[in-house]
Amino acid sequence: MRKLLNEELPRKSVNEFRRSEKNPVALILENVRSMNNVGSVFRTADAFLLEKIYLCGFTPCPPHREIHKTALGATETVQWKNFQNTADAITELKNEGYTIFAVEQTVKSIPLQKFTVPGNKKTGLIFGNEVDGVRQETIHLCDGTIEIPQLGTKHSLNISVSVGIVTWELTKNKM
Repeated sequence: MRKLLNEELPRKSVNEFRRSEKNPVALILENVRSMNNVGSVFRTADAFLLEKIYLCGFTPCPPHREIHKTALGATETVQWKNFQNTADAITELKNEGYTIFAVEQTVKSIPLQKFTVPGNKKTGLIFGNEVDGVRQETIHLCDGTIEIPQLGTKHSLNISVSVGIVTWELTKNKM
């Protein structure tokens, strides 16, 4: 078995990426502090051909050296937009036909392994602050919540890890 060289990987150019049919998933980051997490989310969105990212509240926006360090150019491929208020981002996505789910532990959250996208609709996924998660007032605006089941003592994952797990689960059958 031989490891593939970088030039052997089927990478798209920026223009090919922009022209590609995207997975109908939009990510909303609410008050995410870490620029490294934001950059990592951009890279994951690029990897899974997601439609866009909405950066809300005090979530940092490109261009910034710390975001670019982990995004590795994905800020140039993935469409993004900044909102001061998460509610405005949700309203815009709902007006575009998205069903919105917060990725959060709630009394009615759906375990990720049991979640299916309703009718293959466009899906918006909200990921919250590294300490406080998704704000309760934001959860009230959602169509539902999804939870990543966890067996250990922490019941908490880094946001970039959570984005990777959830987006893989939603897009794996489209690979």
